[in-house]
Amino acid sequence: QVQLVESGGGLVQAGGSLRLSCAASGRTFSNNVMGWFRQAPGKERQFVARITWSSGTRFYEDSVKGRFTISRDNANNMVYLQMNSLKSEDTAVYYCVAGRSFSSWRGDYEYWGQGTQVTVSS
Repeated sequence: QVQLVESGGGLVQAGGSLRLSCAASGRTFSNNVMGWFRQAPGKERQFVARITWSSGTRFYEDSVKGRFTISRDNANNMVYLQMNSLKSEDTAVYYCVAGRSFSSWRGDYEYWGQGTQVTVSS
């Protein structure tokens, strides 16, 4: 019902910035919550940020507050994650997600992109 395609990952030095993009297609109107998860090597997937299409309400995981900004472009069905002041701990595969619940639990998101690699060198 919904397809998600991430882009914008890459290799950056600590302290640098990256902007991830997520292109959503399909019946996005029925999946009001968009977000980002990440998975570092040897760790479980972790919630990063989420936003609603309707109101733009945002919520962030504590470790990225003040550094990451999630935003959306409703007209183009795009969601972005601006990542500043990157740390080596941010190295992970980042996944765009879509769901119906304003949740930090991975199981509440029905649709997942394939992921984009972010590597932060120290």
